[in-house]
Amino acid sequence: MNTVSQFQFNTLRRDFEGELYFDDSTLHKAQKSIYATDASVYQELPVAVALPRHVQDIKSLIEFAKTNKVTLIPRAAGTSLAGQVVGKGIVVDISKHFNKILEVNKEEKWVRVQPGVIRDDLNKHLASYGLLFGPETSTASRAMVGGMIGNNSCGLHSITWGDTRGNLLEVNALLSDGQEAVFINNSIPDFTRKIAEKQSKSGREQAIMAGMFGLISNPVDQELIKKQFPKPTVTRRNSGYALDALVRSFEQGNVNLCNLIAGSEGTLCFVTEAKLALVDVPPAAVGVVCIHTNSVAEALHANQIAMQFNPKASELVDKYIMDFTKDHNVYSQNRFFMQGDPAAMLMVEFWGSHEGAVEAQASTLISRLREQGLGYAYPLLFGDEANKAWDIRKAGLGLIRNLPGDTQPVNLIEDCAVAVEDLPAYIEEVESLLRSHNLHASYYAHAGAGELHVEPMINLKTSEGKALFRQVLADTAKLVKKYNGALSGEHGDGRLRGEFIPFMMGEEVYEMFRQVKRIWDPDGIFNAYKIVDTPPMNEFLRYQQDKPQPEIKTIFDFSKQEGILRLAEKCSGSGDCRKTELTGGTMCPSYMATRRERDTTRARANILRQYFIPADNKEKIEASQEMVKEILDLCLSCKGCKSECPSSVDIGKMKAEFTQQYYESHGIPARSKLIANFSKQMKLASIAPWAFNGVFGQPALRKVANKMVGFHPDRSMPPLASQTLSQWWKKRKKAAVNVQQVGTVYLFCDEFTNYNDVEIGKKAVELLEALGYEVIFPKHTESGRSYLSKGFVKEAQKLAMENVSLLKDKITYNTPLIGIEPSAILSFRDEYIDLVPEEERTNAQRIAENALLFEEFIAREVDAKGINKAVFTQKKQLIKLHGHCHQKALSTLTASKKMLSLPENFQTQLIPSGCCGMAGSFGYEEEHYDVSMQIGELVLFPTVRQQPDDVIIAASGTSCRHQIKDGTGRKAKHPIEILWEALIR
Repeated sequence: MNTVSQFQFNTLRRDFEGELYFDDSTLHKAQKSIYATDASVYQELPVAVALPRHVQDIKSLIEFAKTNKVTLIPRAAGTSLAGQVVGKGIVVDISKHFNKILEVNKEEKWVRVQPGVIRDDLNKHLASYGLLFGPETSTASRAMVGGMIGNNSCGLHSITWGDTRGNLLEVNALLSDGQEAVFINNSIPDFTRKIAEKQSKSGREQAIMAGMFGLISNPVDQELIKKQFPKPTVTRRNSGYALDALVRSFEQGNVNLCNLIAGSEGTLCFVTEAKLALVDVPPAAVGVVCIHTNSVAEALHANQIAMQFNPKASELVDKYIMDFTKDHNVYSQNRFFMQGDPAAMLMVEFWGSHEGAVEAQASTLISRLREQGLGYAYPLLFGDEANKAWDIRKAGLGLIRNLPGDTQPVNLIEDCAVAVEDLPAYIEEVESLLRSHNLHASYYAHAGAGELHVEPMINLKTSEGKALFRQVLADTAKLVKKYNGALSGEHGDGRLRGEFIPFMMGEEVYEMFRQVKRIWDPDGIFNAYKIVDTPPMNEFLRYQQDKPQPEIKTIFDFSKQEGILRLAEKCSGSGDCRKTELTGGTMCPSYMATRRERDTTRARANILRQYFIPADNKEKIEASQEMVKEILDLCLSCKGCKSECPSSVDIGKMKAEFTQQYYESHGIPARSKLIANFSKQMKLASIAPWAFNGVFGQPALRKVANKMVGFHPDRSMPPLASQTLSQWWKKRKKAAVNVQQVGTVYLFCDEFTNYNDVEIGKKAVELLEALGYEVIFPKHTESGRSYLSKGFVKEAQKLAMENVSLLKDKITYNTPLIGIEPSAILSFRDEYIDLVPEEERTNAQRIAENALLFEEFIAREVDAKGINKAVFTQKKQLIKLHGHCHQKALSTLTASKKMLSLPENFQTQLIPSGCCGMAGSFGYEEEHYDVSMQIGELVLFPTVRQQPDDVIIAASGTSCRHQIKDGTGRKAKHPIEILWEALIR
């Protein structure tokens, strides 16, 4: 492959309307670094990264690649597990601009889409038609149609809906000569007529049609293909090129090159559109029987029984995955149905017109299983409960990355498939094979389709582990061949399994595959060195071998994660952070707005990993501080990744630590100092609040003042109260409690409430006293949230230590610390524990356990029947609640709903929004304002604007309320205000 000069790329850029990254500037180098990996164990720096805006841009890239002898690597969501989108070429990311749904035909049940359309988002669009696209990967919330075609994705319901190949009706693609071609299913006479009459305008298309027809019409080759490919009962087969599918089609009188494109990993052409077959949505009742077993073997035997009852899905989850849900912020809540401590669980799905019909099917299966002595518990789940159980299964890839140490599960033999009837015996032999290498593994996924994702635990940071990585695949290939199975069922060959294809299928078939590549792409323009002619499978790994783990000094205690480097390394690359607002959740708000890979949690984890320890492959991939700063720029520190990432990769914490280090070597910007010292600024301004409000209350003056400090001129500023909350507290006379005192609480007077939201603070006191609680303002300092948000970790540490010292002897279960502003009070539960010295950690932990959001305390008292609902109004009221990011990450919104349900006729509905977009100072900063407002416009702003005036908008976060005001003109209320107003006076 040639070296391409910057001059040549500059020439390309003149007419290229998308984004192109290729030079040595900080942004360009950072972009290339984050595209050096996918969800596999591989890492190789690309020559360049391109985000084409339209088809003409891709044509320009093809011409450029041909002229400069460089390969194009098509990339969608980047969730491939075999290194398909890793390589020394131009990575072409179609996810940002090629995401349109072009046409839906309800009557004929098909849809035409661009390759960057996300599978789950597509199905949300199709729901109104009563249709869906069937193939369903566990990554369906971010997996894109282009990638699903490239890998011939199957997924959870493949035994019902089939694979992508079986649902691919038509492909529009660019060929290696840059010409457009359309591939459909042709009858043999029509296909041969096109060849004879030379109907194609493209010489390459003509050569493809003639070459492929000559290959598949040869009876000798047909027999060889049938003999060497997996046996017919192996339904998942994605090794090499799908010549077997072409032969089957040919024998039925057709030539369908779409069958070949599916599973070709972007090595033959560049897909620009696809026409997909659709199916009816499932009936009203869908139920999942969760069969608890004492071993994987028992679960697989249960699967043999279950398949006799024609289920719609049959999936296995093992103990590794289930155990890693126990301490996870989100997935621990999904364990509600688990009984005892199963070693494995088989999830079997049935459909019916009503729940009774599903229950009947499940009951028959359960009776048979009991007769066979298989399983010990069989809960049947419907609706949201079933979805939560499925979420555990889908998160398996990320959850098992929570294993401590450098020995980690690897994608290696996870995609081997055999016939369903062979699966128990095959897995028994795999277990024996792994034991011979002293290896453990996780076993999960597609039992009903004959494919378990077997992920052995190997330390790839050692030479021994690197050698073992290859040996295990070589040994497993022999087993798969013994059962006449497929080395790859749905994840593809890529650069992982390609070199074992000659062993699996023989040299003659492998040469046919090379011939296919030459017919379609003689110059290696499309994704070279994947499937055929691949590099050694244990080269270009993410990790150095036999290097000591670097000692990285940090202010935060990262010992639970075994250090900051290992926390970054926990990112599996599975791309859960690439969800859109249609999927829901908080992670990752900036990505939802920009749709750029650089703004994902994954990109941030990768750049931090590369920064903390450069990976020494064929060439070094190093990340400078400036590169890291560039990629972390749009992280809002929302903490969505701490809870929603299956591996709990806490980017907010790592960003704060990195920023502190950056300041120490580069100095501190004036604006960062200003924001971090929020309390000091407000204390000074509160001497003359009228002056502050006079300047920032006048648009003309505010714009000038904002500009001076680096804030966006259109961003309003929250006014200062005429009196701080602490001043009001000291001057007021303690209210007489009208009812018998039921308890004592300590109210944390956070800096935001103290200066800006004083009225909310007053109402919190009055509400608590009206409910019979004694309120005490304990002595404490500010929370440190403004320091943490700007990376002043050392200053935050001082405040954490001071607050723990002041409060440790006061805060207990019976005398809790209650907070009004989520980001302030939740610091006690999150950062404080990792900031205080080891000798104070027990005290910090005890305070954390009893540091409650105001709503959490009220909900706790409601559950304890300590609050009399009769003191609240009976009037009807609809409330729309937006949840604070930190509350969603570190707590739940259930407490807020419970509190707002104290008035009997109040109805609270959650706004399905993620982050509001303000995130403390982020939305004020001039360069971040537009992204801040884009985030708000995803869900929150439109939802608020749709509400009638009599609907109350609720938000507990001060930043959230301010963002709602600036974005919609509506005043949002803290739940405290709403409940205070509901008191009967």
